[in-house]
Amino acid sequence: MGGMERLEALIALNRLEHVGPIRLRQLLRHFDDDPVAVLHSPAEVLRSVHGVGAETADSISRWRELADLEGELRRIQQSGVRVLCDRDPEYPPLLREIYDPPIVLYVRGTLLASDRNAVALVGSRLTTAYGIETARRFGYQLAYAGVAVVSGGARGIDTAAHQGALSAKGRTIAVLGTGINRVFPPENADLFHQIAERGAVITQFPFDRPADKQTFPIRNRIVAGMTLGTAVIEANLSSGALITADFAVEYGRQVFAVPGRIDSPRSRGCHELIKKGAKLCEGIEDILGDFEYLFPPSNRPDSDTEPGATVPLGAAEQALYSVLGQGEMDADELIRVSGLSTSAANVALFSLEMKRLVRQAPGRRFSRIGHSGQVR
Repeated sequence: MGGMERLEALIALNRLEHVGPIRLRQLLRHFDDDPVAVLHSPAEVLRSVHGVGAETADSISRWRELADLEGELRRIQQSGVRVLCDRDPEYPPLLREIYDPPIVLYVRGTLLASDRNAVALVGSRLTTAYGIETARRFGYQLAYAGVAVVSGGARGIDTAAHQGALSAKGRTIAVLGTGINRVFPPENADLFHQIAERGAVITQFPFDRPADKQTFPIRNRIVAGMTLGTAVIEANLSSGALITADFAVEYGRQVFAVPGRIDSPRSRGCHELIKKGAKLCEGIEDILGDFEYLFPPSNRPDSDTEPGATVPLGAAEQALYSVLGQGEMDADELIRVSGLSTSAANVALFSLEMKRLVRQAPGRRFSRIGHSGQVR
């Protein structure tokens, strides 16, 4: 195949069994970083490379019949998907730093330089109302603060985290455990479309790769590898979210865990992480506090350190915010003093929390975060 490009060779290698990122690195080291030379080498030469066994060498030497490169390139072109290798500027820079970065990434949507400021929000598929609400709130608040929210597009916590980021009109990235043309779970077809419009849907797997027990841990390492830290919101002891947390530790990234009820099996994985040294996380302040030096002021929510900034508030939000100028109050007292209906007050309080102007303490007690001449 004359005139083959580096990216085409990598796409072919990515389609072969027994060729993963670590074996490919050994091969590229031997062949002067030339994947085209790897593909065109005889099996006996490939077998002589340290760490490359007979199965891998045989698979590469038969790539023309096994990889269907022409079919893959045709599908890439027809679907409007882009494929990145580690030399592309769009390839997530933090992902380049791990020891087993994906050979290629299939991307629907766009990856931006600002996505370097990304945090993973992960958790169980089987979840509680508490977990879903927390994931949505964290997703919203992080996206509102200019942080890209990365998750796995799965049912439960992942879906809620993506939805929260989308509702804040912020950046979110879904990392799939399937080929990019597969929608799993099927009910997330519309969600993936929205994510691609406001961020990106990405995968390392070629077209038509179905989900299986192997693909999810492989996906989880990308989630952990492309982010500054991973927050586990709700997870039982067998949750794949704990695998993501393990990868984050392995890659030297921060791990956060949201506590739950001590009698809830859905929170047992989070409590186990906290026992092992994960940072207990009660709100996104616990996450942003670790990374604040990485975010330029334009990426942070308005605060009293930036007196020129303004946060528009609705009438109900303004009423509650003014009342909280008197000090911390519980929800019932706030409703009574403000004169708002219970439903209007609850909606406004949630919105103030999302805008990081108000903090909720145990017992539904509310207080201002800093002060704000910035409301209008």
